[in-house]
Amino acid sequence: MAEKLDVKLIALDLDDTLLNDQRQISDGNVAALRECADRGIYVVLCSGRAEDAILPFVRRLEIAGKESGKFIIAINGCSIFDMHKRQQVFCRKVESDILLRTNEIAESYGLRSEVYTPSTIYYREETKWTRLDVELCGLKGESVKNYEEFIKQGFTKMLVPGEPEELQKLQKILRAEFGERAVIFTSKPFFLEILPPNCGKGEAVQWLSGELGFGLEKTMGFGDSMNDESLIRMCRYGVSMCNGLEEIKKIADFVTDCDNNHDGVADFLRKWVL
Repeated sequence: MAEKLDVKLIALDLDDTLLNDQRQISDGNVAALRECADRGIYVVLCSGRAEDAILPFVRRLEIAGKESGKFIIAINGCSIFDMHKRQQVFCRKVESDILLRTNEIAESYGLRSEVYTPSTIYYREETKWTRLDVELCGLKGESVKNYEEFIKQGFTKMLVPGEPEELQKLQKILRAEFGERAVIFTSKPFFLEILPPNCGKGEAVQWLSGELGFGLEKTMGFGDSMNDESLIRMCRYGVSMCNGLEEIKKIADFVTDCDNNHDGVADFLRKWVL
């Protein structure tokens, strides 16, 4: 029997971690996470999605009414939302000049950018890529006439969707241009994300666990991809899915025995926490 780990907050990535390939939470994962919440362990969904796109998964767990189920971390750590207060309690934004310059460079390569609010994805015009993002996120999509003026207000995240080879080139250009003023990575091969500096899922968990009074020493984070890197690295117990990227497995404290299609999260929690 594995020695039980002392955990007070469990942060969980969604895609390819808690969700199976049908983008659903299995009954096994639901049961294990409800048991954690019943024991007073904070269960925090932690996604690149905007707030409204995370809510259906919160409803599936049926834990939002509990103190231990009231927080969600959105936009890869740029926003923390308290569902009991119905308000954002933590927010970081990309500087407006970075948004404008990213859009300018992207459009020079024939690409289009998007920005997010909790309920809506905004863009200059609808394309097959914006439709894909709207479909994956479950948010509303809306075109904006004066897009440059609109993005000057600053947003938590900008995304440039497109062909993976094109985005790899753009990623190099943007990283060289902005240095440490922005965090730039591909969350999926066809999505390039631009986020504020010193802001990620791990940093959001650090802030939240500090506010709750127990700190990172009592936290566990599950993930599979590069947008989970700070989560896996900063949580006291970083858990990579066995279907995760090799880079994530290397920095994790643990790797699950089962993948996202076989209750990997629940299997690990039952062995090490419950």
